Amino acid sequence: MEIQKQSKQQQQEFALASITELASSSSTSSSCSDSQSVPVIARFSADNGVAGLRFNRDSESTDSISVDVRTAQLFKLGPLQSVCIAEASGAGTGKEKYSTGVTVQFRNEEESRAFHCAFEQWKKKDTVQGTSMPNGAVTSCKSKFEDKIEPSSAKMYFHYYGQLLHQQNMMQDYVRTGTYYAAVIENRADFFGRVVVDVGAGSGILSLFAAQAGAKHVYAVEASEMAEYARKLIAGNPSLGKRITVIKGKVEEVELPEKADILISEPMGTLLVNERMLESYVIARDRFLVPNGKMFPTVGRIHMAPFSDEYLFVEIANKALFWQQQNYYGVDLTPLYGSAFGGYFSQPVVDAFDPRLLVAPTICHVLDFTEIKEEDLYEIVIPLKFIASVGTRVHGLACWFDVLFNGSTVQRWLTTAPGAPTTHWYQLRCVLSQPLYVMAGQEITGQLRMVAHNAQSYTLYLTLSAKMWGPGAEQGGILQTSSCKLDLKEPYYRMSQPQAYAMAQDQQPHQPIHTQDIHIQAADDLEEPELIQPPPQNLDGQLQ
Repeated sequence: MEIQKQSKQQQQEFALASITELASSSSTSSSCSDSQSVPVIARFSADNGVAGLRFNRDSESTDSISVDVRTAQLFKLGPLQSVCIAEASGAGTGKEKYSTGVTVQFRNEEESRAFHCAFEQWKKKDTVQGTSMPNGAVTSCKSKFEDKIEPSSAKMYFHYYGQLLHQQNMMQDYVRTGTYYAAVIENRADFFGRVVVDVGAGSGILSLFAAQAGAKHVYAVEASEMAEYARKLIAGNPSLGKRITVIKGKVEEVELPEKADILISEPMGTLLVNERMLESYVIARDRFLVPNGKMFPTVGRIHMAPFSDEYLFVEIANKALFWQQQNYYGVDLTPLYGSAFGGYFSQPVVDAFDPRLLVAPTICHVLDFTEIKEEDLYEIVIPLKFIASVGTRVHGLACWFDVLFNGSTVQRWLTTAPGAPTTHWYQLRCVLSQPLYVMAGQEITGQLRMVAHNAQSYTLYLTLSAKMWGPGAEQGGILQTSSCKLDLKEPYYRMSQPQAYAMAQDQQPHQPIHTQDIHIQAADDLEEPELIQPPPQNLDGQLQ
């Protein structure tokens, strides 16, 4: 790591491998550049409120090169080398100023990123614009990720994904991994001879798939400690690994030597958007992808339908019965019953359920990763409108997602739909504390609003309403409404019985989407397939 000191006098120091001064014809080289092997200290400081940078042989040396950070520019030449161009004053030259360049050699990539980060921070103190990098991106000390994500959440997130057992859990989801493998190998034409960036590479398995498909080079970007395991795995597959470079860092911060022809990533969380990695995927697109480059996955869809599940409702409601005790070791717990009841219903339920619990045909909301803006993911508002297939109690809204790999040869979908093979994402249900009563043919309307928060997740606001039904309904308004607020960060993982309901003899198995029939041009062109059959008419009786 760099030697980094922040004193009351506002100084910051970095240990460098070496520097070499690129002197102009009107100057002489500083003795700091006598040998590239001499260790150098780079010190940022504020003298009289002016940010400056000085390169010394060591922290006590007076033999130095000084740079005015306000007018300087820092360019990245490679992973471990940068050049600083600025007006400077040499030691012993008085107030004489001249244009100079200093080539900086770093000891490792992490120290290179830290130095660039500090450089931008000190420039901002003088309200100077950020430095343009070779790929057109602008680096800053506090990246977009750090601006919007709470540090404690990020620390836990990267710690979690830095462990092999969690990578194994995802890799053993053979629906997930097998679909990715098929999407890549079946679309070799999209990868062969192309530059690929793997966003959030994890173990590096997707990078290895891309190399198998003939990629010219793959840049595997991974911010967690899993990057070291990825290097080890890739090194153990030398025939593929020679075309893969692992870069430890966030896509919001790292620099790449070339643009990518195709991005590959697994950025999906629960309900597609949890963990907010979709935003990093979009940022990687804007920073690294060539115009009209491909993205795997290309499109995501959130599917929704109202459901009826009396067992689930009673299970959640009963959790709060503990707080109805009036003599718990002499203490009356009932004052907290209402809060506990509301707390349990604020947890989205993550499990696998039988599609026959759905009481209306599904609708879907489309996210086109090739077009969507990062800011569009900060708040997602989905209007809801369903026609009930049966008369029953509606206990909430069921949700799942699928993503499309829109390859040139084969279009392949990865679905997490109920009734399809279960994935580690399962499905998600938002349960209302006040169910709605509906009749067959009755219209159910509402809204699902998802607002991103700094714990890398979303707050969900769900409202469902049942409109008047029958004669005179056209003159009537809303008959009943129920709402809930849920935190996607804190779900109830109810996954012990992934396929709890037996298939009735008269019930047709759930049919997955036939993706080759869908031509992707724009979000509006996507059809809304009927992912489920309407539930049987005797569903209400079964749930009583």
